[in-house]
Amino acid sequence: MNPTLERKLLVTRRQFFGCTATGIGPAALSCLLSGQGYAATQGSAAGAGGLPDLPHFAPKAKRVIYMFQSGAPSQIDLFDHKPMLREFHGQDLPDTVRKGQRITGMTSGQDRLPVAASVFEFRKHGQSGTELSELLPHTAKVVDDIALVKTVQTDAINHDPAITFIQSGFQQPGRPSMGSWVSYGLGSENHDLPGFVVLISQGSNLNQSQPLFSRLWGSGFLPSRYQGVKFRSSDDPVLYLSNPKGIDSSTRRSMLDAVAEINRLRSREFGDPEIETRIAQYEMAYRMQTSVPDLMDLSKEPEHVFERYGPDSRRPGTYAANCLLARRLAERDVRFVQLFHRGWDQHGDLPRDIRLQAKDTDQASAALIEDLKDRGMLDETLVIWGGEFGRTVYCQGKLSETNYGRDHHPRCFTMWMAGGGIKPGITYGQTDDYCYNVLENPVHVYDLQATVLHCLGIDHKHLTYKYQGRHFRLTDVHGNVVEPLLS
Repeated sequence: MNPTLERKLLVTRRQFFGCTATGIGPAALSCLLSGQGYAATQGSAAGAGGLPDLPHFAPKAKRVIYMFQSGAPSQIDLFDHKPMLREFHGQDLPDTVRKGQRITGMTSGQDRLPVAASVFEFRKHGQSGTELSELLPHTAKVVDDIALVKTVQTDAINHDPAITFIQSGFQQPGRPSMGSWVSYGLGSENHDLPGFVVLISQGSNLNQSQPLFSRLWGSGFLPSRYQGVKFRSSDDPVLYLSNPKGIDSSTRRSMLDAVAEINRLRSREFGDPEIETRIAQYEMAYRMQTSVPDLMDLSKEPEHVFERYGPDSRRPGTYAANCLLARRLAERDVRFVQLFHRGWDQHGDLPRDIRLQAKDTDQASAALIEDLKDRGMLDETLVIWGGEFGRTVYCQGKLSETNYGRDHHPRCFTMWMAGGGIKPGITYGQTDDYCYNVLENPVHVYDLQATVLHCLGIDHKHLTYKYQGRHFRLTDVHGNVVEPLLS
């Protein structure tokens, strides 16, 4: 037998089951005979620099900060003012408005679907005259820097598929997250930090929060070097980054060199792209031993910065502290920074809990915009704020004049964007008087994803990855860039 072919046939048990986990046949033969595993490796050669043909055109944004509000904020109580609801309060949602659209099992058993008007006042702000809730006094100060999109739509009606969908373009787990796609396509400009960093905070809400899973920032079928790296707020920011007791830096360097040489031998023998990924990850971890402590050390930040972000910015792990860290990561040219803030799932006691959540997030979100702008970084940083879907106009549970809950609503919800490539000071889209249906300018999640990639200089139709014989992309076979949002 040909010696080269013989080496390629010497797969391990783990490799064999890894290749056949998604079906024996062409995928398995590809793994055994091609030396390329069960997925394409077109990005591996480009390394940290991304794909050689990207960006497709001149980008407006160099990086993304995505402040994801897990649990779905109520657009009716924050952004989409519906004064007519005062007249409809307590009345049943008309069938002509609902139009037979599905509702969740949590309210499908209710005898009535009574309309709940927001208890919060709205006012116009800035030169744009954008209306915002009294809960967002700090966002009101930067309203002329943001684009408010009131007509975002999604396909999912429950949290897990909806969060998975807006992060990866698919309701079922297994596909790469948006941050992984961006990291894969554009790479990282910082040699000492990951291209995709995740920060998580817990809201002050008193009701239970929705869980978060690491697959939400996972790389799916892309090489694992493109997955998000979660930074923790206590102990080691990144698990297993510190040297074990008794191991100094020179010893660790020697160990890494030896392991890398063994891995390179195995890589030449089997052609598995994950071996190259492992080598790169070990080297990144070694460099991060210096870069991460410096990043996480906020002691050199001046007093006025903490005052801008609010008192919570001094407490590691809070949303405010994570917003400040996001700016520091942006300064270090990390390509994609994602904040996950839990606690917006308000099926009951919404007036109480949304006040707490808004207090957590309003000042720090606005501070990030102001901080980036003052440093001349906003024009090249795309900032996104929003959740996985909206909340219903009808009440879940008991309705009173001062208390109500809201169920999940995928038909229309509000997000805002700012910075690189986005037209500032505009409101896009219109919903009906019940904030139930879109009247004009719908923006599907796929359209949102296509627009984000466009701001980064990426044609969403041409950022693809071949897996199991098909070329996949973030927007699947959908999506259109929302041109009116672009500057």
